[in-house]
Amino acid sequence: MVDRIFQLTFALFLLTPVASTAADRGTLRPPAMFADITPLDQRSRAIFGEMGRVIQHPRCLNCHPATRTPTQGDAMIPHLPVVSAGTDGHGAPGLSCRTCHQETNMPVVGERLFSIPGNPKWALAPHAFAWQHRSMAQICRQLKDPRRNGHRTLAQLNDHMAHDTLVGWAWQPGAGREPAPGSQAAFGALVKAWIDSGATCPL
Repeated sequence: MVDRIFQLTFALFLLTPVASTAADRGTLRPPAMFADITPLDQRSRAIFGEMGRVIQHPRCLNCHPATRTPTQGDAMIPHLPVVSAGTDGHGAPGLSCRTCHQETNMPVVGERLFSIPGNPKWALAPHAFAWQHRSMAQICRQLKDPRRNGHRTLAQLNDHMAHDTLVGWAWQPGAGREPAPGSQAAFGALVKAWIDSGATCPL
């Protein structure tokens, strides 16, 4: 079973476009770039817009799908093999995430180098955290709602975004995938600046 899953995954990655270079990815604008924007609510919205370059990147959206089935790759195609989150976000009985996803990225050498994602906390985001097919305004309201953000305060949300290792995987996704823009530290600084400026959501 595992060998068949590996074969299917290998075939998929041979068909997936090669990730862009670091020069193409760009960086995140730091909070200081928004300091002159007034009034404060407009500054906060502008900062959240920059955060959106990470939030709406495939590295994040693939694990925050509209359904309980993830997508994968830069093209956000359906996950192969077909999987579901199960009751706890770690896969269904008989096909858990751990079947393929280990504690670190696993490089695979074939026609070209790619990797199977890995992280000790690998899991699908809860359904309440679904981001795919939602506007930045909708996602913003989710992030601020304790019922849909893991019962986090804004300070806890900032800590999660800036330091959680699974969030940080987006910038260390392994061969064959484009990292999210910037770095986790740069993203965390934007989250803090957004909160400090009032955590205003897009209109």
